[in-house]
Amino acid sequence: MKQSSVNAKTSRTKARNAALMNLLGTPGLGSLMAGRIVAGVGQLLVALTGFVLVTIWFVQVMKNYYGQMFNSDSTEHRPVVLTGLILGAGLFAVGWIWSLVTSLSLLRAAKSSEADELKMFFATASALDETKIIAALGDLPQWTRRGVIIARTFEFADLVAAMKFVNAVAEIAEAAQHHPDVDIRSNKVTLALTTHDTGGLTEKDFALAQRCDALAARG
Repeated sequence: MKQSSVNAKTSRTKARNAALMNLLGTPGLGSLMAGRIVAGVGQLLVALTGFVLVTIWFVQVMKNYYGQMFNSDSTEHRPVVLTGLILGAGLFAVGWIWSLVTSLSLLRAAKSSEADELKMFFATASALDETKIIAALGDLPQWTRRGVIIARTFEFADLVAAMKFVNAVAEIAEAAQHHPDVDIRSNKVTLALTTHDTGGLTEKDFALAQRCDALAARG
């Protein structure tokens, strides 16, 4: 494939969308969208159980009501107790509050991630001297230097995994406004970094390289 750059939604956008889905849509669904699988499944089950109980209570009320309307023998119809409504509403509230806690956690994590990306954005943009470049490469053993470029080839299980990685790299690169050259060949992704404005390697290149290594390690 030809070299390309890829755009992706920022982490803050994903966190906001997940929170909106949790709080204004279906509790737990936003958590699942954001990758909080255990919490999302739990919130969804609790909220749905509550919704089902409330629905059952409502059906019983309507059945009792219409039964009284069309049956003159009212002694056969007893008032529906509020237990189902109270228990169902309580469970739904628990699911909603749980999803609120997860939403706040997601927003805090996004804010922290954004702070790290801003720190990378404001990293020194002046070209590093040879001594500093050698020292920085010591922390990146899998990256190789070609003149004023550092590069690494990442290998994944398949193309889907490779594209997932590329999208994640695009997200942090877009936030930092520092974009690598990307070469995708089947399940292999090669990233090449340099700071064109300075005509050499800067702290931005090594900071982004470290973030890319961390992304690959998480799979």
